[in-house]
Amino acid sequence: MASDDLPLDDKAKRMRDLLSSFYAPDPSMPSNTTSAKSSSLDAINTPSFDADQYMNLLIQKSNLEGLLQRHVGMAAEIKNLDTDLQMLVYENYNKFISATDTIKRMKNNIVGMEVNMEQLLEKIMSVQSRSDRVNTSLFEKREHIEKLHRTRNLLRKVQFIYDLPTRLGKCIKSEAYADAVKFFTGAMPIFKVYGDSSFQDCKRASEEAMAIIIKNLKEKLFSDSEPIEARAEAVVLLKQLDFPVDNLKAKLLEKLEHFLEDLHLESREVEMVSWDADESSHLGKFSDPIPSVPLEASTKKVSIQEFAEALHAYRVIFPNSEERLIELVRNLFTRNFETIQQHIKKKISLAYLLGMLRVVWTDVTIMDEVLPEAALPDFSSQAVRGAIKQYITSTFSYLLHDVSEALTRVQTRPNEGLKEACSLQVALEASKKAVIQGSMDVLLDFRRLLDDNLGMLVKLRDLIIDWVQEGFQKFFRALDVHFLSLSGRNNSTSQEQGSVDGIQGDKVLAGLVLVLAQLSVFIEQRAIPRITEEIAASFSGGGVRGYEYGPAFVPGEICRIFRSAGEKFLHLYINMRTQKISVLLRKRFMTPNWIKHKEPREVHMFVDLFLQELEAIGSEVQQILPQGISRKHRRTDSNGSTTSSRSNPMREDKMSRSNTQRARSQLLETHLAKLFKQKMEIFTKVEYTQESIISTTVKLCLKSLQEFVRLQTFNRSGFQQIQLDIQFLRSPLKEIVEDEAAIDFLLDEVVVAAAERCLDPIHLEPTILDKLIQAKLARSREQNTSS
Repeated sequence: MASDDLPLDDKAKRMRDLLSSFYAPDPSMPSNTTSAKSSSLDAINTPSFDADQYMNLLIQKSNLEGLLQRHVGMAAEIKNLDTDLQMLVYENYNKFISATDTIKRMKNNIVGMEVNMEQLLEKIMSVQSRSDRVNTSLFEKREHIEKLHRTRNLLRKVQFIYDLPTRLGKCIKSEAYADAVKFFTGAMPIFKVYGDSSFQDCKRASEEAMAIIIKNLKEKLFSDSEPIEARAEAVVLLKQLDFPVDNLKAKLLEKLEHFLEDLHLESREVEMVSWDADESSHLGKFSDPIPSVPLEASTKKVSIQEFAEALHAYRVIFPNSEERLIELVRNLFTRNFETIQQHIKKKISLAYLLGMLRVVWTDVTIMDEVLPEAALPDFSSQAVRGAIKQYITSTFSYLLHDVSEALTRVQTRPNEGLKEACSLQVALEASKKAVIQGSMDVLLDFRRLLDDNLGMLVKLRDLIIDWVQEGFQKFFRALDVHFLSLSGRNNSTSQEQGSVDGIQGDKVLAGLVLVLAQLSVFIEQRAIPRITEEIAASFSGGGVRGYEYGPAFVPGEICRIFRSAGEKFLHLYINMRTQKISVLLRKRFMTPNWIKHKEPREVHMFVDLFLQELEAIGSEVQQILPQGISRKHRRTDSNGSTTSSRSNPMREDKMSRSNTQRARSQLLETHLAKLFKQKMEIFTKVEYTQESIISTTVKLCLKSLQEFVRLQTFNRSGFQQIQLDIQFLRSPLKEIVEDEAAIDFLLDEVVVAAAERCLDPIHLEPTILDKLIQAKLARSREQNTSS
């Protein structure tokens, strides 16, 4: 059929239109919108359709091809409409036939029902007439019985009123105050009406008995020996007697506040101590000493169960007092959590903290059953969250303090260099242990926190993981800042600016800076990887802090921080040692008058001081840094570039002449030789080895020595003194520095610089030079032997 090609909505719409047209009002009725609708091509389905006007409008708006398409479409629509109309007629015809059959069956079933209804009506009328006869015959007797019953009830009430004083007396003797109040309140309506006339004596006797009862109830209420339930019953009975109980409410509330003092967490440390004693056996060395609490004090305290019962009784007596009770209970737990926070500041063990939290959580569970309106689990969860976060933060603070305490052992300067070196080694090992072992202990402690089955902690598991990771990130950043503080870099930048005044060296031990450098390397290479493995194994998950903040613990960032810090501390140590030696060199060259210097008779004492400083440096680095790969660089190993043209035999022979003009010519030759000499690399990257530190320090000191020489003007004797001192330094410096070629080069540079600044640069004869050096060595051996 062509209708199957039409959309479902069009078919439904057409069906509605057919039904509307079938059941529509008379189409001959006038319409206000006839002219408006007929002017459109869509008005073909309206009652006011005008065929001629529609054709004219269609011809005007459509071409021949459009008219043919419209013709084909309209023919298909006509066919569909005929089919739908035929189906509609068939469906309605079937319904009409079914309705006719139903009406016929109903007519057949109703036949004979009228006879049955008439018979039923006759029987009902017969029953009604007999009932009226019975009611008429028994009316007088029923009235008499009801009158007698009312009289009997009245006599019972009168008898009860006359017997009431006796009943109240029996209740007083048996302390059945509830029955007495029940009897008296039942008789009150009669006493209000007839109490001043017929039952005056009974009322007076009953009131006297009730006065005794009220007195006894008040005594029971204010008696501390009575249980709280009995006192609550007394208040209820007094309220039934219209006795004012506002003052009693204040008294009971004051009693509850007194209970809170005994329920304070500090007064219940016996429970936590007993729990901590059971758990401390599993902690070993990780548990702190437990404060002692007198056990006899626990027998005098009020339990939380008694307080809950008193609270329940108070709610029963005063139903509209939830707000005040909520405030009271929340104040209790607020003070308990404040106590926990105060204990955390005193560095308590995890077992003791969990003991306090268990006590509080037990109290919360009990109180929540009595006063659910207080929402104590949610209220306590927020407080526990703050306490756990404070504990984690304080744990990392104590870890930072332990590392700092291990490093402060270097601050006290020993009297002997050997003891100082040993103290550096001890401080380094102690600080390494404080970092790695302390971190492992902290992770073990936090792992026990995660494994605990306490309800409020289970909900915080992901947060605890984030806090632990974030705590390590902040700990290492704070440790880096603390290292900088110990080295003095955050207070002054004099080292980076090349200051040589020696003030910073007096404030901070250079050995401590060397310990910080090696400790930074240890943290980067050993501590961070191990901590990262432990965190990945036991503290994976979390992610509560949000992805926009990034991961809580970033090992790569921490490694970069301490790698950079180690290099800074290493250069800082070299600068501090170099500056101290530079102060010695400056005093050496700034004090004498080199123009009037006398002939050299011995090696100057500054050489001994210089070697002593180098020996102190060697002693420190031997205790802290490992040895490097031995690669001595001698003159014979070089390709000729390390041989300075300033110190070749030909130049020395020429400079030995007494003619000043030839000496000046020799200086010109040395300068020309520098143009054709291959440049030598003196300073290389500083490594974490003994040889690298000593070599770099010596090279920097020799460069400083060269600069100080260039600032002076020497006579012949002064120049020869410099030559003697430098020649003496060659042998000991080559023994402690791996790069002998660089040392020779720098020493030669110092001699040449002195020759350039000399008025008469004549070298000492080699025999004299050797004789003075041997004499110095002999004196040194004698001093060592005598000491």
